[in-house]
Amino acid sequence: MIRAAIVIFLIAAVGVTALALLGDAGEAHLIWRGWRVDMTAAAAALLVLFVSLLATIFWSGVKWIFEAPRRAAKARAETRRKQGAEVLARGFLAAAAGDGSEARRLAQKSAELADDAPALVRVLAAQSAEAAGDLPAAKAAYSAMLGFPEMRLAGLKGLMQTALAEGDREAALRHAQSAYGLAKTARWAWRALLEARLEAGDWAAALELIAGAQDRKIVSPIVADRTRAALLAASAASFETSPDERARGQAESYALQAVKLKPDFAPGVVMAARLLADNGKGGKASSLIETAWKSAPHPALWLAYRDLKTRETPRERSRRLAALAALNPDVRESRILGVEQALIAGDVPAARAGAKALESEPLTRRLAGLQARAANAAGAVDEARAWVARGVAAPQEPDWSDLDPEGRAFAYRPEDWTRLVATYGETGELIHPRLERAERSISDLPELPAAYVESTAFVRAAEGETPIMPIPDDPGVLDYARPAADEPPPPPRPPSAPRRRRLASASRPAK
Repeated sequence: MIRAAIVIFLIAAVGVTALALLGDAGEAHLIWRGWRVDMTAAAAALLVLFVSLLATIFWSGVKWIFEAPRRAAKARAETRRKQGAEVLARGFLAAAAGDGSEARRLAQKSAELADDAPALVRVLAAQSAEAAGDLPAAKAAYSAMLGFPEMRLAGLKGLMQTALAEGDREAALRHAQSAYGLAKTARWAWRALLEARLEAGDWAAALELIAGAQDRKIVSPIVADRTRAALLAASAASFETSPDERARGQAESYALQAVKLKPDFAPGVVMAARLLADNGKGGKASSLIETAWKSAPHPALWLAYRDLKTRETPRERSRRLAALAALNPDVRESRILGVEQALIAGDVPAARAGAKALESEPLTRRLAGLQARAANAAGAVDEARAWVARGVAAPQEPDWSDLDPEGRAFAYRPEDWTRLVATYGETGELIHPRLERAERSISDLPELPAAYVESTAFVRAAEGETPIMPIPDDPGVLDYARPAADEPPPPPRPPSAPRRRRLASASRPAK
């Protein structure tokens, strides 16, 4: 206020002075109680402005004195507020660090200082008790928060966490259900309900949750489509082996819905193709696999494509697989498929050329087996055995592990489908449970004929009763071991009974 008065006074003074210098300053007369004062109008104006400024300064000083107690109280409240905010911040940091005792001490102190933030004080009290391992106190603090509308959601989340810590999953799900009905954007509640439905294998309820989450904008449309595709594939897998024809029809419907959502989702595509082929719809099955191969090739896809037709010659099958590989020729799986189809057709030079081009790829057990089969087909048996030896120590391919020893792809357990839904929905990547459990998968390395045939005369003599026969390439006795001419020959050894000779690898009789 004083600053504004000074500014106004200076502006008016400059204006009056300029008017007095540039023109007639005018006259001003003041007559009061017999006194007469004569002055110019400019001087009178400056006097009035100066008196007004002094009055303003005086009134501001008086007002400042009378408002001093209120200002002191306000300063003390601000200091207390800052101290409370600092204590709350330190308390939350202690709770996050797991220092329960320090967090509880700061929570009690914040209750005295942070009068203007009761919600934060209650949250800190609950979290400090939880950090200290005092679950009953934490539960009581979270329960007290339910009485305040703005804190009810936080209280339900805390109660769900304490219930899970106590092992009471039913109570945790009840709290999550209440929170999900209370707030449309409570992602943690939706996630808890979804995980519970997945663990129970309730795919239908999980699908309803995904649809609700998409409507509430909890998850993005991409994540929702991936999760729904995986859930539909899991539903199809649960009905695929059913003897009921209607159940198998439902499985086909689920699989086709999964493929419609994600055409490159290999488990859904393989399952849909298998069910369609069983119902005589091989053309549609081929179309689904071809579409998936263009975007995300997987070994299970070409194996399912190969088995769509059983009554065809090797050359016809080879041409069909070559057409599939040509849809996406530059990827690794298509190059591997090129070698496979050449081996099926008996085109050894093409198989050898394709295998040679794959030598720059990181060696896996599957690639080593492919190289061994190509070498064996060309008659290079020793090279084939060398590839098999290298393949024994090579790592297994994750995608190849998705096929069981009978060649059936994605034969997952219910808990595997649960993990697949969660992982594929969030990241778009497949899991490989058979590889994680080190289970047997489809054979990687071929079975080659034995390196040596135990039919030589030497081996037969060693295993039979006949005397040992000389080795054909025995160099005989060295010259320097012969006796000199002037030395008498050594006396002949007495004849001894013939002894049976046993190979080192033969079994020994028990003593």
